[in-house]
Amino acid sequence: MEPTGTIVFASVGVTNFGFDVFSVAVPTPASAEAEAGVSAQELDERRHTDGVSVNFNAQFADDAGDAVAFVSERTGAASLFLSRPPGSESDRPEPLPAAEGSLFHDRPTVRGGRVYFVSAHEKPDRTFQSWAAVYAARVGERKAEPERLTPRGVVDMSPAVSASGDLIAVASYGDRPWAFDFRVLETEVAVFRAADPSRRAVVAPRGGWPAWHGDSALFFHRVADDGWWSVFRVGVSPDTLQPTGPERRVTPPGLHCFTPAAPAAAGGGRWIAVATRRKGRAQRHVELFDLEMERFSPLTELLNPGLHHYNPFFSPSGARLGYHRFRGAGAPGDALPVRSPVPSIRMLRVYGTFPSFSPDAAHLAVNGDFFMTPGIRVLRSDGSKRWTVSKEPNLFYTTWSPTEPGVVFTSMGPIFETTKATVRIARVEFDPADLTDDDSRVEVGVATVRPLTRPEAGNDAFPAVSPCGRWLVFRSGRTGHKNLYVVDTARGEDGGVLRLTEGEWIDTMPSWSPDGSLIAFSSNRHDPANPAVFSIYLVRPDGSGLRRVYVAGPEGSAEADKERINHVCFSPDSQWLLFTANLGSVVAEPISGPNQFQPYGDLYVCRLDGSGLRRLTCNAYENGTPAWGPASAGLGLESLAIGPPAGEDALGQFDEPLWLTCDV
Repeated sequence: MEPTGTIVFASVGVTNFGFDVFSVAVPTPASAEAEAGVSAQELDERRHTDGVSVNFNAQFADDAGDAVAFVSERTGAASLFLSRPPGSESDRPEPLPAAEGSLFHDRPTVRGGRVYFVSAHEKPDRTFQSWAAVYAARVGERKAEPERLTPRGVVDMSPAVSASGDLIAVASYGDRPWAFDFRVLETEVAVFRAADPSRRAVVAPRGGWPAWHGDSALFFHRVADDGWWSVFRVGVSPDTLQPTGPERRVTPPGLHCFTPAAPAAAGGGRWIAVATRRKGRAQRHVELFDLEMERFSPLTELLNPGLHHYNPFFSPSGARLGYHRFRGAGAPGDALPVRSPVPSIRMLRVYGTFPSFSPDAAHLAVNGDFFMTPGIRVLRSDGSKRWTVSKEPNLFYTTWSPTEPGVVFTSMGPIFETTKATVRIARVEFDPADLTDDDSRVEVGVATVRPLTRPEAGNDAFPAVSPCGRWLVFRSGRTGHKNLYVVDTARGEDGGVLRLTEGEWIDTMPSWSPDGSLIAFSSNRHDPANPAVFSIYLVRPDGSGLRRVYVAGPEGSAEADKERINHVCFSPDSQWLLFTANLGSVVAEPISGPNQFQPYGDLYVCRLDGSGLRRLTCNAYENGTPAWGPASAGLGLESLAIGPPAGEDALGQFDEPLWLTCDV
């Protein structure tokens, strides 16, 4: 029997991106070098996409700089579109040919009547390998099956097409297994002919994000030996595909330079464009780098100094330069429904984290961002109304009592600190009668937040309530190790504490099955010395019947011990498990986008014995904190992801990769 129901989850930052594709006129070297600099009027910034959903990673499809091929999330997954030039009968973008059923497409380039792109629709033969590969299709033939250019068993990302359309360059893992790198990818730059993709040559043993300059030179990025992300150049023979000389560093140390772009035509000028991060500046900006004078000229900082700008691209002649950025406050169209690969499951990316369904599935409780926004909100599951339940910003996790409509359980305090940090399980009580249709009411009446565990007990977090509503299971570090405990939902520790698991490892994120028979949780008890590996375990509420659920491979296999699985929960019928995992590696270069703590995190389901594994999400984000409700929950759920609550404007507030530092 297929899994069924409604799944809501969070993706790090995505609901705040609000990306659109823009371009500017490339200044002449003389105007860029002039003392007065370049004016905003000279740059002539244009928007190429329509403010619907999240639009990014574009390339010009014509030399006039009017039409762009781009990626958009508007269909519920990363899909490919072609914008229409000014004066067209319709301003709606045209869908480009793509892989049917694919949840992820990236980096489209239109050249010679074909579109080249990344897709992740073909499952590899082994676990922990990326699904990313490069494909090509004829423009205008949407129903035709795209041609796979990446050899079977090989992983390719970030394709670049030469000016002639004859040569393709990629960031590639080759056929090597994933080394679990997710910040600086250990990819190589490989080149092949579009007409003969089986013949490949590695032109740089370390590098990513290649960009052609004509048909005989490539720019690419990598972390230099001194620790700075830098752009390098290598010559390539169009005949042999071999390097024509050693690679050469182009950009200097002292700042980070990545995602380079160059005019495809060899005579397209002396500029390349790079995204940069500089000391003392929090924003990522696009700058021009003069290859002759070896100096930078600011570009996007002149227009939007307070915004991040990503992944530049030139028109073929070099006359215009594009990028994507936050489109601006108040722009319409921030709904983010998610396409489900399982027809019996409906999915939605929700604005907030750790959602949980109310007893009747008519509402959802969610957390804010922990630091600034209110700690608990309630959303009507048709998306039409929101209420603030608690303004305390340090509440983390939600689980709604199945028997008390006005009770949500959470934890209070810095849960990611030490085992002895004061973090308490709390009972949040409010009057459900306050969840009314009155449009003027955005807060419930006085809600009480009552701690259930003692402050000296240590780090208590991730509560999960039993289906009878009487018991809470939670993770606690009170002994110096994080294990599971059970308390009464009304009296807390005053009613006694039952220890459910015990050991010098981490047991965390428990979930109670709806039928009450099992508790699922994540643990590294099979490898306690390794804090990076977690697997699913099941135990009965009385502590008996403990067993591991093997997902990546059978017991004793090397694959089984590489699992990193968290945020596990049950299906409404208690027959399936939903979780986030690292089983599919990464599908795009993480340096090319905003911060994702774990960009390999995707949602999966399997049966209680580990069989029937299905991948539900495939993208470049960290997807997690899911809740699984009945199929009847939240008709019209797609509107739940529409922007922040009234009176707030969190769009555009997202981070650069937190691991990227200028203190090199």
